[in-house]
Amino acid sequence: MKFFLLLFTIVISWCFLMAENQKSIEVGEVKWNRNWDQAFKISAEKNKPILTLFQEVPGCSGCQKFGKNVLSHPLLVEAIETEFVPVLVYNNRSGKDAGILKKYREPSWNFQVIRFFDSSGKDIIPRRDRIWTIGGVAKRMCQTLEESKKEVPFYLQNLSQEYDNPNIKEVAFAMYCFWTGEMELGAIDGVIKTEAGFFDGREVTRVWFDSKTISLAKLIARAAGVKCANKVYVSSKEDVASTTTRLQVQHFDIESYRKAPFADQKRQIQGTAFMKLNLTLMQLCKINAFARKNMEKAWTYLSPTQQRKLKKR
Repeated sequence: MKFFLLLFTIVISWCFLMAENQKSIEVGEVKWNRNWDQAFKISAEKNKPILTLFQEVPGCSGCQKFGKNVLSHPLLVEAIETEFVPVLVYNNRSGKDAGILKKYREPSWNFQVIRFFDSSGKDIIPRRDRIWTIGGVAKRMCQTLEESKKEVPFYLQNLSQEYDNPNIKEVAFAMYCFWTGEMELGAIDGVIKTEAGFFDGREVTRVWFDSKTISLAKLIARAAGVKCANKVYVSSKEDVASTTTRLQVQHFDIESYRKAPFADQKRQIQGTAFMKLNLTLMQLCKINAFARKNMEKAWTYLSPTQQRKLKKR
């Protein structure tokens, strides 16, 4: 029995050592500070909130998925490293880490939790568990910056709006050219992403929009105003019945829809340097909408790092 306990201790210690000496998938691509006291000094000096990750390393598949998918998203990583002081606390270690867990009543061997502290160690926004999505983390980051009276970067606001938004709805518009459709409809406030395709024997632009920002009725009116609503296809039969417009409205049957080939998608920025960047679907939508008619506006949808990369090209 003693032999197996000793072997278990050796294996666990080896795992911890390996995790310290190489990048751990559970913590993503963020450059984390491991000096707790130093982080609070930096927070006070630079007037930045502290973003603390309590994480299990080595961790289960859920912890690894969080690190790989959420904490490795380029825009989220950029925002964490520039707008916050990022600190990592292991929730399955002894010593200093265990002391921090005890002080903040964080459970050991738990799923990941992100908390936001000011330089005095107080929570800026209430602790929340099970926030494990890009959109969820981005939204909490925005809330923290707002509560701290700090400017929220536009790209971070858009990231929060694009991912995991419960208000996103869908509609499709038929027009003479879906290249024009993606450009004109993508420019409308509240439109999150667009896609060129074919439906009902017509070229259509499929649109996903934030219904909290713009209603379906207003979106239809705006689309008609730029001559991109020869016919409207809504996502449910209830919407067909409730939509009041002089335009033709019918149900959008996804099974009969065909996505246009890649060469017909985001035609306004095809072949430009923008396509060399790692853009989100919302960035593609908005930049495609403005790149040909308002380059200054198009640039606002890029993060500072993306802008620097584009200038070097």
